[in-house]
Amino acid sequence: MGKTTLAGTLARLFARDGYNVIAIDADPDMNLASALGVPKNPRPITAYKEMVQERASAEFGMFKLNPKVDDVMEKCGCVGPDGVKLAVMGTIDTGGSGCMCPETAFLRALLRHVILRENDLVIMDMEAGIEHLGRGTTRGVDVMIAVVEPGLRSVETLERIKKLADDLGIKRVMAVISKAPEEPTIIEEKLAEMGVPILGTIPFDRTLMDADLTGKSPLDVGGPGVEGIKEIKAKLEELFGVVAKEEAAKAAKEKTAN
Repeated sequence: MGKTTLAGTLARLFARDGYNVIAIDADPDMNLASALGVPKNPRPITAYKEMVQERASAEFGMFKLNPKVDDVMEKCGCVGPDGVKLAVMGTIDTGGSGCMCPETAFLRALLRHVILRENDLVIMDMEAGIEHLGRGTTRGVDVMIAVVEPGLRSVETLERIKKLADDLGIKRVMAVISKAPEEPTIIEEKLAEMGVPILGTIPFDRTLMDADLTGKSPLDVGGPGVEGIKEIKAKLEELFGVVAKEEAAKAAKEKTAN
């Protein structure tokens, strides 16, 4: 619940500030719609089997690595509260973690297209891993946020995510502590040892639990948890500013070199 609550609330907060926000539900549980306040999920993209096969499949059992995807958001997504655009990826029965298939190629091409659009802010709600991403996609990822709880299992999951992110070249992995106690705990020490900065905390908030159980958007209910997410949003805006300056400096340096 923590990561989906964070993703949905951030998407709406940024949209309220005028950002063109695209929210992608890449978790098989497909709960991002309720966190956004969308009453019903749009049809998952993987359910459009004829379109996927037509665009991604080729002759002799081959498939296209770069199928046409530029119109998929308009065809398969929906618009929710505050103008957030939502698309649900759906699940793929790959038959093995190393399997490649037209569906996988299609979804990766879609993510690459959406993430690399310059004027959009893309927020993805993913399962505990980043298998949807590939090296061609991650150059457009500004920050990977892992939502952790004060427990060993959560830390172990973060270690796996950080390794995958490093392998794919994602430079910024940050943590948000969910259900954070008022006093510091050993979780902060563990994150420091891993070299993962803490972006913010979401306190234990029964209001968020009630919102989840009743299918309401946390932002429409309010409470201490939402206030914590607002502070996280402010820190992200500071980070985006730093990223923009770094990219501008890099571009200027390359221009001078040429």
